[in-house]
Order: sequence, then C-alpha cells, then structure tokens
Amino acid sequence: MIYFITLLTLIVYPISAKEKLETAIFAGGCFWCMESPFEKVPGVKDVVSGYTGGNKDNPTYEEVSSGTTGHVEAILITYDSNKVSYEQLLYIFWRQIDPTDSDGQFVDRGKQYRSVIFYQTKEQKALAEKSKMELDKSKRFEAPIVTEIISATKFYPAEDYHQDYYKKNPVRYNYYRYGSGRDQFLKKIWQKEP
Repeated sequence: MIYFITLLTLIVYPISAKEKLETAIFAGGCFWCMESPFEKVPGVKDVVSGYTGGNKDNPTYEEVSSGTTGHVEAILITYDSNKVSYEQLLYIFWRQIDPTDSDGQFVDRGKQYRSVIFYQTKEQKALAEKSKMELDKSKRFEAPIVTEIISATKFYPAEDYHQDYYKKNPVRYNYYRYGSGRDQFLKKIWQKEP
C-alpha cells in the first residue's frame, strides 16, 4: 500500500526539471552595489563579491583597493539557466553601471573599479559583444561604450564582511549607495525603462 501511494504521488506530482547551474562574472565598481540587484533576480542562486583579473594570488581588499594587484572588484553569479538566461543577466548588468567610464565607477576611482564582463565560454563572449554593440548603437550614451569584455581568470571571494553587505549593514550601504551618485545616474539614463 505504501508503494502504491508513493507511485501515485510521483505520477500526480512529477519531479521538476533539473537545475542547469552556470556562472557569470561581472565587474561594475563597488561590488556591494553590484551584488544586491542580481540577488533579487528569480533563478539566481548565489552572488559572491570578490576579486579577479589581476596577478596576485589571494588578494586582500586593501591590496585590490590600492590598485597594485591588477584585480577589479567583481561579482560571481551562480544561476539556473533554465530560469534566467545569460542575456537577461547582461541586460541587468548594463543597467547598473556607467559603461562610458574607463577609470572607475561613480565615486570609486581607479582601474580596480572599472566595468568588465569576464566571459567563460565562446557563447558568453559572443553574447556580451552583441549586447555591447546594441547598447552602443542605441545612442543612449553620448560617449562611447568602453566596458571591457575579457576572458575570465581565477576569481577570489572577498572577505566575509563584504558578502551580503547590503543586508548586514543596510544603513551604511544605503548611505554609501546614495552618496556615490550611482542611483541618480541610473535613474536619469534608464528612467523610461523597467
């Protein structure tokens, strides 16, 4: 009898499609500000703040922020590609940054805060290049789009206190985010889009 109920349950409630987990790596200035928008996206399983693109193993926040390691502050997104596509993540990425600034983002200055898409496959590279070209053609920005698209290198998670900073320190995070000018810029540029 127990076997019958179990079998009936499986017939009535089929097992859902298996997750197809993939990763994306984006840099857009302060990783605190990049982490929060992606964590709200259905299908995104995890967002980790960290460092990548440089030449020092296991860099610290102090080393990266000094600009001496070649790394940038970045986020590593783990997502279920059956629920959200890489193209959709790119769409969100472009709406978090100033893609015309080659020397940082908003109040964070220096190459360690520049915007970069780190591709991990040929498909990611092609999709990133296509989205960049479409954004450039849209003429939404007067200056050229300078966000780099480069091959991913080893990603180093940032220190624990940086992870989910916007949840752990909401007052400081909101004060910083507002003071950076990021939201005011994004609202001005994207005000007529969701």
